[in-house]
Amino acid sequence: MSGPADTPSAPGELRRRLGVFDAVVVGLGSMIGAGVFGALGPAAREAGSGLLFGLVAAGAVAYCNATSSARLAARHPRSGGTYVYGRERLGDFWGYLAGWGFVVGKTASCAAMALTVGSYVWPAQAHAVAVAAVVALTAVNYVGVHKAAWLTRAIVAVVLAVLAAVAVALLTSGEADAARLGIGHDVTLGGVLRAGGLLFFAFAGYARIATLGEEVRDPARTIPRAIPLALGITLAVYAAVAVAALAVLGGDGLGAASAPLADAVRAAGLPGLAPVVRAGAAVAALGSLLALILGVSRTTLAMARDRHLPHVLAVVHPRFGVPHRAEAAVGAVVAVLAATADLRGAIGFSSFGVLVYYAIANASAWTLTRAEGRPPRIVPVFGLAGCLLLAFALPPSSVLSGAAVLALGAAAYGVRRAVA
Repeated sequence: MSGPADTPSAPGELRRRLGVFDAVVVGLGSMIGAGVFGALGPAAREAGSGLLFGLVAAGAVAYCNATSSARLAARHPRSGGTYVYGRERLGDFWGYLAGWGFVVGKTASCAAMALTVGSYVWPAQAHAVAVAAVVALTAVNYVGVHKAAWLTRAIVAVVLAVLAAVAVALLTSGEADAARLGIGHDVTLGGVLRAGGLLFFAFAGYARIATLGEEVRDPARTIPRAIPLALGITLAVYAAVAVAALAVLGGDGLGAASAPLADAVRAAGLPGLAPVVRAGAAVAALGSLLALILGVSRTTLAMARDRHLPHVLAVVHPRFGVPHRAEAAVGAVVAVLAATADLRGAIGFSSFGVLVYYAIANASAWTLTRAEGRPPRIVPVFGLAGCLLLAFALPPSSVLSGAAVLALGAAAYGVRRAVA
């Protein structure tokens, strides 16, 4: 939303340009593109006909995390998100661990999103398209977050239109059957929790609003409004699409689908809609990639300011008002990964890292006083417990790889403190 002129900022600080509408759009661009086209299938394989229970579990934990993050971001409106909150509220190590998990996990997520773009746009040249997408969106972010927000608006509008068309078409088709929404004997608690952990990946985009805290106008008012709004809209969209897909394919059919929404429209007798779904998926992945690069670069900036990462990255462009060196570094790393690796299997690892990140956010929110605007005590308690439960319910390979990377980061922190 356009408003007054950009809020002036001190030298070396980012400009406050984003209002409530732009902040909500950044969150929507991160969340909707990250999971709705791809996460439903893997989640349905785990939960079967209990998919909607997994969605509710992910949404409930995400709500607690969003509430805790919003209160913390309003109190500490600086770039870095939980890296800043953990450091300020729990101590330097916990902030560092949150930042480390976020940067590493989300860098892998960036590459996965770029490869998703490539696989939809030109499957035979997926890696080349992925690298081109990373370079182009890094350039957009480089010239200013306000321009990136405008591009994200357009992407979100296209994706929401596609998803609305798909949901309406599926629900009004002759193949939709409400009986397929019933709960069968295939539902287990473990399956629901694993599905919740996988679906949580798709909700994690509201962190982007908090990591942009230094670029939001009136953060004490804007952030607490923008985060719940973005999360609520996303949950409503996911629920509508999940119900529509289940009504046509059922839990087993959805779990077996390689491209869930494209398969659903074909099963509903609407093959002409499949290319629209493919285009929407590519645009959605671009939106996620745009916002992911934005968020990772801001956390990189915050960690570089504190010398947990090379201090040369802690520079803000004098004209564009963005952390241009951090953005270029993140873009370069993601481009290399997108060119050389297939990171689709990194979704579980990313979910583990993000859940740990939010566990630290909830622990930080517990320390807020009433005068500091703390949320009801049950919110950070449920959020912390939910994050840990979903994290350790993920497949063992995801838990082991995520724990190993966190341990590596902790060891690097210890070495740095020992030689400092």
